[in-house]
Amino acid sequence: MDYDSLKTLKRIHPGWRLLTADNAPMIVSFLYRCFIEPNVRTLQETDLVSSLDDYLYRLNETHEAAAYPKSASEYLNDWSADERAWLRKYYPRDSDEPHYDLTPATENAIRWLAGLQQPHFIGAESRLMTIIDLLRQIMQGTETDPEVRIFELERRKSAIESEIQDIRDGKMSFMGETPLRERFFQVADTARELLADFRQVEQNFRDLDRQVREKVTAWDGSKGEMLEDFFGERDAITDTDQGHSFRAFWDFLMSPARQEELSQLLERVMALESIQTLSPDKRLTRVHYDWLEAGEVAQRTVARLSEQLRRYLDDKALLENRRIMNLLREIEQHALSIRDVITDAPEMEIDELAPNIELPMERTLFSPPIKPRIDQQQLSVGDDDIDAQVLFEQIYVDRNKLEMRIRQALQMREQISLTDLVNEYPLQLGLAELVAYLSLAADDDHAVIDDTVEQSIQWTDSAGDRRRAFLPLVIFSR
Repeated sequence: MDYDSLKTLKRIHPGWRLLTADNAPMIVSFLYRCFIEPNVRTLQETDLVSSLDDYLYRLNETHEAAAYPKSASEYLNDWSADERAWLRKYYPRDSDEPHYDLTPATENAIRWLAGLQQPHFIGAESRLMTIIDLLRQIMQGTETDPEVRIFELERRKSAIESEIQDIRDGKMSFMGETPLRERFFQVADTARELLADFRQVEQNFRDLDRQVREKVTAWDGSKGEMLEDFFGERDAITDTDQGHSFRAFWDFLMSPARQEELSQLLERVMALESIQTLSPDKRLTRVHYDWLEAGEVAQRTVARLSEQLRRYLDDKALLENRRIMNLLREIEQHALSIRDVITDAPEMEIDELAPNIELPMERTLFSPPIKPRIDQQQLSVGDDDIDAQVLFEQIYVDRNKLEMRIRQALQMREQISLTDLVNEYPLQLGLAELVAYLSLAADDDHAVIDDTVEQSIQWTDSAGDRRRAFLPLVIFSR
């Protein structure tokens, strides 16, 4: 934070330029209204131009006349220019209309201005409890002495049992109005800050995407060097603390059970009478879906990186093949040009371009051909009355249907045994269907067949009789 670095930061940082802009109140209020307040990621140019036209008209009517003389399109182009970089203007795939999104620097500046407003009260208790909980997690996660960990778990167990006993005795303690409001405001602020973090992660991958495109355009080295440089820069982002935290957060959020738990908690909290008096933002009940949408945008940016790299490899392979064909044509043309030239240099002829190696032991022994013996008999027409319906009563097991059952069962869990799977989807074709399940497990690399553990499976055949089969333990996994 020295003088020179701050002076440079004031000149190049988009957020600082926004705070010192002449039209900063108009710009910040409009961007906050369109992007931050409704938790919107991107907007089409037509929608944003229409909103800005209406906003400028109201400002010019209620404030100084012609205070903002430019058109909405001119303002948007000005804000998205490189010298300001308050908005990101881009063209999505399969769209010829530009879209706009906030840059991370702009969002941080707007949220900083929003934080300058005096809050309802300072949540000192909730912040202190958060600090204490974080310190406890650090100590519990780094403790190497087993006895200390067991002692801490026993202490927590005793406290939980004591609280359970108090509830059974009718002694229930409830959170007061002030602590409840503190924690709710902290939850709301943290939920909105997460969206800003997603924009920053996406911006990091977008910067890497731009660097890769620039290097691909001017790269003249080998493909191996290009791949090493690309994966090195990608690992530099994904292997940082921010990258590890983002992956852990994304894996946690992608769990269907966690999504259901978040939805239930948000609905129950928003339904509390004390929270209703605060007039909370209704969009908070689906903020986790906004997180998912923001995370998908970051994941699509990573997918574009992979697509750009694949296209580069395909282009390099095409150029190399073209170079090889040019060399072969040059050799052929040179051979034709000297074909009739007579020289005094010693000559030598070869039969083929490569020798044919034939080993004596590779030759098989002589085997006389088998002469088939055909008995000439007169065929007679049969007169037995045979029921041909049995030809159409064969059992066919649809393996695709069984695979679909396995995938549906693994959507809500990490693994499932064959016994539990058969309990959810009873056998309809008997032993043939059970053998098909075993065949799928043998072909699946993620499935486990444990011969040391035996399990039994029961089913009812078409005649109504109970059947049972004993087989090794089979577990299907994701």
